[in-house]
Amino acid sequence: MQCFDLSGRCAVVVGGTSGIGRAIALALAGANADVVAASRRQAEVEQTAAEIERLGRATLRATVDVRSRASIEALHEQVIARFGRVDILVNSAGITEKQPTIDFPEDIWNRILDINLNGALRACQVFARTMLEQGRGAIINVASLATFVAFREVAAYGASKAGVGALTKSLAVEWARRGIRVNAIAPGIFPTSLNEKLVRGTPRGAELLQRTPMARFGQANEIAGAAVFLASDAASFVTGQILAVDGGYLASGVNQ
Repeated sequence: MQCFDLSGRCAVVVGGTSGIGRAIALALAGANADVVAASRRQAEVEQTAAEIERLGRATLRATVDVRSRASIEALHEQVIARFGRVDILVNSAGITEKQPTIDFPEDIWNRILDINLNGALRACQVFARTMLEQGRGAIINVASLATFVAFREVAAYGASKAGVGALTKSLAVEWARRGIRVNAIAPGIFPTSLNEKLVRGTPRGAELLQRTPMARFGQANEIAGAAVFLASDAASFVTGQILAVDGGYLASGVNQ
C-alpha cells in the first residue's frame, strides 16, 4: 500500500547496527527510505550500511555515542549535509545488567539510565529541532515489556525503559501540533546480544516462554511491520502510543 511507502524520506536509527535496531533499519530501507544506521562500532556500521545499499537505498557510515551530545550533534550534521533533512528517528541503543538491586552499583545504574533514557532524550532533542523546522517527523523509541511489568534483578533497565515510555508520551503531547509524531515499540522477548545469555536455555527463558501465549521468542524481523507502520503515513493519526510486539505476553494471565 502506498501509505506504507517511505520513498523520499531519510531515517536515522541510533543503535541500528545490531539486534532489533538493525532489523528496524533494514525494514525502513526495505520500505524505500534512505537509512543511516549508527552505533559505536565502526565495523558494524560498515556492515549494516552495505546491507542498506544492497537494498538500493542511500546511507552514511557514521558512528555515534549516545552518552555524548556532541557525538549526536555530529551525526545530525552529517545527515543534514548528505540528505538535507531527517524524517524518521529511531532510538534503539540500550544496555542491561542483571544483579540484585540491594547491592546494585550506582555507577552501573547511572550508566544504564544514561544510555537507555538520557541517550534517547539527547537524540530526540537534537534531531527534533530539524523536524520542528520542517513541520514534520516521526520518532520511534524502543521501549520494553519492562516499561509495563517488572523483571527480577534488572531494576535499572526497568526504570530506564519506564522512563522511555513516559518520555515518549510527553514528547508526543508537546510536539503533536508541530507535525511530529512520537511513538514507541515495546518488544517482547527477542533474543539478541543484549539478553541472549539470560533467556537461551535458562530457567528465566523457560518462564518467559510459559508466560508468552505464542509459546516462542520473537525473531528480529518481526519488529519490521510495527516500525514501518509507525514511521509511515499509515500512522498519521497515531502518536503517544507504545505498541507491544510481544506474542501476547502483556495480555496474558494464566496460560496453563
